[in-house]
Amino acid sequence: MASIRTRQGRLFFDFRYRGVRCRELTALGDTPANRNRLQGVLKKIEQDIALGTFDYGKYFPNSSMAQHFRDLDSASKAESDPGLSDGTPLLRDFVDDWMRDRSVEWRHSYRESVESILNKHLLPALGDKRLGQIDRSSVMALRARLASGTEREGGKARKPATVNRIMGILSMICDEANLRHGIANPLVSVKRLKVQRVDIEPFSIDEVRLLISRVRPDYSDYLAVRFFTGMRSGEANGLRWEHIDFERREIRIRETFVRGRTEYTKTDGSQREIQMSNPVYEALRRMEARTRAIGAYVFCSRNGLPIDNHNFVNRVWNPLLRHLGLKPRRPYQMRHTCATLWLGAGENPEWIARQLGHTTTEMLFRVYSRFVPNLTRRDGSAFDHMVSAALQTQPSANQYTSISSQENSHV
Repeated sequence: MASIRTRQGRLFFDFRYRGVRCRELTALGDTPANRNRLQGVLKKIEQDIALGTFDYGKYFPNSSMAQHFRDLDSASKAESDPGLSDGTPLLRDFVDDWMRDRSVEWRHSYRESVESILNKHLLPALGDKRLGQIDRSSVMALRARLASGTEREGGKARKPATVNRIMGILSMICDEANLRHGIANPLVSVKRLKVQRVDIEPFSIDEVRLLISRVRPDYSDYLAVRFFTGMRSGEANGLRWEHIDFERREIRIRETFVRGRTEYTKTDGSQREIQMSNPVYEALRRMEARTRAIGAYVFCSRNGLPIDNHNFVNRVWNPLLRHLGLKPRRPYQMRHTCATLWLGAGENPEWIARQLGHTTTEMLFRVYSRFVPNLTRRDGSAFDHMVSAALQTQPSANQYTSISSQENSHV
């Protein structure tokens, strides 16, 4: 009979599936609350087994038993339908090699994102299919399920950007399968879902002044630097004193702090030098007196660790916006605010792009130009002024007479 048992203070599932006794250890301690929680899961497992819908890998994706039952299923399918054994590997087996070879190129945070997409979406849907069996129809069906959210609790639809990101990972895998096994990528002709444009919501200079003056004193200089440098959250939180040059009045962006670890910047273009304005210079000088002796990071807690972005958002940023009656916005809007202030001040767009870590000005004008119509001359005012001035200057009667006389003299 299925039960919840304990081993060395940790709870584990004990049940039988397909004639095999299965034990799956959890990380939960032996408490009444945890036992009740696992009993609910165990009840669901028993129901799925009884209905014949139990998926071992769904409940225990990292278990060796999950792979054991997958192998049994694959062998059974191959026996019942020899056409399924086309000589190509199962997607889940191919993904193991692909992850091993490609993940060395990725930042740790990106690797975690890819692993999450694989385990939550791609492997449950296509993991037991052979690469040669993944065709356009199966890909389109997966995209439709993801977009409709039919497999989610509550059936809530996913955003198009999320669906595109999931399908993009699958396309990367299929590209590699094409190189290694000569299998055509079924996503080549599958279009990305249209993503609705989201307008940025920068703060006004008066709101910036209000936020800096009303935030907790220990965060006022942090906000000033964020608002007037355009640094991303990870860049600001991972900023080290070794990358501050007061003599040259420069901030060197060389790394970022994401999900509890220091990593390479988002892109190669993000490696840059930001020039300090006077407010930024003064804020960093004040921070130097407060944190330089504590540790390596400019903005840090009392123990010298970088600011945790999750804590900052929930304990400082969101409460501050509510207190001031401002519309809820992500801290990333501080970066957008800086860009619009630079443009509004008339700074060179190419210089602004370099400060933000953009390799070209294309994104700058596409995202921010509507906030500075007179600078970019995209509001029609220059043409309006030229034509209006020309129409207001009418030729005099003498000019017409002079022209006519000249024409008659040539006859």
